[in-house]
Amino acid sequence: MCLGVPGKVLSIDGLLATVDFFGVRRNVRLDIVDEPVEPGDYVMNHVGFAICRIPPAEAEETIALYEQLLAAVSKEDLLAADIRGEIVATGEKKNE
Repeated sequence: MCLGVPGKVLSIDGLLATVDFFGVRRNVRLDIVDEPVEPGDYVMNHVGFAICRIPPAEAEETIALYEQLLAAVSKEDLLAADIRGEIVATGEKKNE
């Protein structure tokens, strides 16, 4: 299964953006995104590419749904395991 994961753009360097996904920072390509993005925008990420910019309210709603799903299901749930895997695969946890 493939999942698009919403994240907040932190910075941009050419066609590469640093995006925050659930507290994890990942570099995401901007080659195919549907419209220009700026730091502070939300994008939908799929396999390392931003595929579209999404309105903040929609992004926040989607992020809240992901967090509810992860909190509510057991470790054995395959969908939750896939989402957790996507989050873990994004890289190192940011320093706070």
